This record gives sequence, C-alpha cells and structure tokens, in this order.
Amino acid sequence: MTEPRADHDGAVAETIGSLYRALGDRAAFDAHLAEDITIWESDAPDLIDGVSGLDALRDERAGRAQAADSAAPAWVAPEDIRVDRWADAAVARFVLRAHYPDREDETFRVTDVLTPIEGRWRIVHHHAERYPHP
Repeated sequence: MTEPRADHDGAVAETIGSLYRALGDRAAFDAHLAEDITIWESDAPDLIDGVSGLDALRDERAGRAQAADSAAPAWVAPEDIRVDRWADAAVARFVLRAHYPDREDETFRVTDVLTPIEGRWRIVHHHAERYPHP
C-alpha cells in the first residue's frame, strides 16, 4: 500500500465542512454521500445500508424528537479534522459537536471514508459514536 499524503488542497476537509453546513437540507446533505453508503450510528443498533436506510433513521429520529418535545441543535460543526488521503480514497477523523441553546453540547467521534465519485469526494462509509456514552 502506498503511503497516504496530506490533504494539501483541503478538498476532503472541505467536503466534511460542506456536509454539515447542509444539515437540514436532505438533498444538499445527501449530495455528499455515495448512494450505497454504509453507516454506523450510536442510536442505530444495526449497520445502515444506503441513503434509503439513512432516511428511515432520520424519520425515526424526527418521531422521537417530536414525542420528547426536543429541539434540534442550534448548530453542528466538525472540529479537529484529520485526513489521510490516497489517489482514490481518503479517511477523515474528527469530533462533531452539536450545540443546543438550552442544554449541554453533544459530541461524537466520527470516521468517514471517502472516494471520488463523478469528480467529487463522496462518503462511502460513516461511523459516528456519541462520546461520552450516555
């Protein structure tokens, strides 16, 4: 395997930032994802397959939030992004902070695997773990 190189042009890190700036707009958010993405999330017991599986989790979360009368975060932002990049793959690791105006922030440890698809970096695997564990 070849040695990874730095993300000198920042393209992978920019993809991650752009992804979370698009949160709340499913089409814009999903433009950063491969259609057949696989996903591990803290609140989902099984591996999620594809954007359609992500949509099911999103709908479930919305129902839980409505039942609990819980507000969405005021903002969500990646912090301390670290990227290793090869010709056709990249791995990004970062802390994702969700800020709520009326309660403590939530943080997640995230690893994303990306590959170029149609000329853009797209996430093919996402792994997020809430930290500290509830």
